[in-house]
Amino acid sequence: MNDESTVQNQPSGLGPPEEDFTTFMRKYQDMVFTTSARLVRNDAQAEDISQEVFIKAHEHYEMLSKSPSAGGWLKTVATNLSLNHLQRYRKRWKFFSEFGRDDGSEEAPAVDFAAPDTFFEEVDSDERRAWVEEALSKLPDHQRVPLVLYHFDEIPYDEIARRLGVSLAKVKTDILRARAALAKILSRGGASLEALNT
Repeated sequence: MNDESTVQNQPSGLGPPEEDFTTFMRKYQDMVFTTSARLVRNDAQAEDISQEVFIKAHEHYEMLSKSPSAGGWLKTVATNLSLNHLQRYRKRWKFFSEFGRDDGSEEAPAVDFAAPDTFFEEVDSDERRAWVEEALSKLPDHQRVPLVLYHFDEIPYDEIARRLGVSLAKVKTDILRARAALAKILSRGGASLEALNT
């Protein structure tokens, strides 16, 4: 959906004073926050999304300032950004939930992660992120690169194969082996829920 489709164009000219935008933001901030919080169910994330909504609103303020549909525009943007956040959330949970998948080898231990609704509160912390980054850095390039491209950059298998100049089968195999290797590294590092929460 085009976020600008319901906004009427205004004659060009000097931008409005900054205090006018502050008043505009105060008028809609509760609605934007509530829209996001209902979707993501996390106040801190809803605050981040709300900030992003108002950054976009500031970019389009000349049009929004006189538009009777400004509230609808803001609600649409808040909804879209919240849904994008949830899609990234699911993708990241898939990444962690697949660590212990069977690859035909009994060497890859299952890693006990918390349920996604509690786990990601800690995953987003600097300490947890650094811990995962350190584990990733121990993987060989041919495993780490496709794993990161697939799970963090959300690039499909065939596009990874094209970019790396390797076969689709090799990409899938390398990602599967990378998951198993990463699971082993994390298990050796005490990757239990208790260790992650300390």
